[in-house]
Amino acid sequence: MHHAAIGTLAAREMAVAAGHPAATRAAMEALGRGGSAIDAAIAADAVMGVVEPMATGLGGDLSAMLLPPGEAPLTYNGTGRAPAALSEAMVAALPGGRIPERHPLSVTVPGAVRGWLDLHARFGRLDFAGLLAPAIRIAREGFAVGPVCAREWALFADVVRGDPGSRAIYRGDAIPQAGTQFSNPALADLLERIAAEGAEAFYRGTAAAAIARAAARAGALLCEGDLAAHEGNYDIPLRQGFHGLEILECPPNTHGMGVLDALRRLEGEVLPMEDPETTVKIVEATRDGMKEARRVVADPSGNTVCTAIIDRDGFAVTMMSSIFKRFGSGIGVPELGICLQNRGFGFSEPGHVNGPAPGKRPYHTVIPAAALKDGRTHAVFGVVGGLMQPQGHVQLVTRIAAWGQGVQEAIDAPRWRLERDDAVALEEGAAPGVAEALARAGFRDGAGAGDMAGRNDFGGAQMVMRGPDGGLLAGSDRRKDGEARGR
Repeated sequence: MHHAAIGTLAAREMAVAAGHPAATRAAMEALGRGGSAIDAAIAADAVMGVVEPMATGLGGDLSAMLLPPGEAPLTYNGTGRAPAALSEAMVAALPGGRIPERHPLSVTVPGAVRGWLDLHARFGRLDFAGLLAPAIRIAREGFAVGPVCAREWALFADVVRGDPGSRAIYRGDAIPQAGTQFSNPALADLLERIAAEGAEAFYRGTAAAAIARAAARAGALLCEGDLAAHEGNYDIPLRQGFHGLEILECPPNTHGMGVLDALRRLEGEVLPMEDPETTVKIVEATRDGMKEARRVVADPSGNTVCTAIIDRDGFAVTMMSSIFKRFGSGIGVPELGICLQNRGFGFSEPGHVNGPAPGKRPYHTVIPAAALKDGRTHAVFGVVGGLMQPQGHVQLVTRIAAWGQGVQEAIDAPRWRLERDDAVALEEGAAPGVAEALARAGFRDGAGAGDMAGRNDFGGAQMVMRGPDGGLLAGSDRRKDGEARGR
């Protein structure tokens, strides 16, 4: 079943929502072969790195929210650390004492590949190599570039052209348009080596040497020792009750606690849906929650992909991967067909709790999430789009928990986005009276102040939810190229 042009996909046994039809197909195929939700999520995530290269890939990080049946929920933190050679003094010497967005010092260790293997070792059922087969085939044979993907490729063409490696990999001299065939044979080769040899094929040997060479050429500090030392870790989710649900978020170094802080502020409130003042309340709570996260976790600002899956055993997972800003640092590794992420931009100035240090993880915007009802899995979800992520969570959760909306309805509804603490951008179609109510509360119009080359990015959500009859309901955001499937 495809998701209908309108409405939520309904399924009995299993459901997937992902950012591209090829990723959804790869996940469904893995589930059909008896794979677990983790197998399916890895298959989908690998495909996303091929078909949406500005958003994610092997040069980036991975995080997951995991609800295994009969076990306590857990999270996986696959975020990489700053190179050992990064010093506070280097950052202090930069203008403003901060690492700029795509500066060579923004490059951190890619955690995604280790994340796949760690998660597969614990929760996988199928042979790992088979999970990467769809991604390998698409990278080698090529795919038709999707419309949203093409728009972003064009918007960030300057990033691609700014580095010889990225220019070669991502066709800087002829940026692909929607429908254009794009292939990445070097990435297919790399995925084949990882399929055969596991994480070592990425973190040591020729791949690690190629990454270190590309980094050094661009003035970044990432070296082979940093790659060899990388490991991810499991952790326990943070929780907060909200209108009959328990919302689960990832602990620091992510800003998931900002979402829970906002929900805690709203938990006792009556939130009438039709009243524009309700939106003001939610905006203010979200602003204050994010402020708190900036203070105690660190300092925000990305692009990500999200896959949400519930399998036939009830194993639910939200897996998110990201190279942060579109095309990450812009530094390409031509031998591997990847670019390196720029997570170091998430560090604050030296002296802050989130200040830069060798081997330290920066503040991270990727927050896979879940909701429980009466202690059981109710939903797995994520919203991509950097600083839109926590704001999108608060808006989605309000819609499903407080307002009783359906999955696709909640995803499709117009969103707002804080661009600064005192400026809010409203997506087209916002309810009447909301703009005026926000203006009365002192918020300025933040339209056009966004991080998408001056356009506001209202994110892209994926969600799978358990219906009242025990069936599954899935929705995929029309703001992206994705779809939901199930059976």
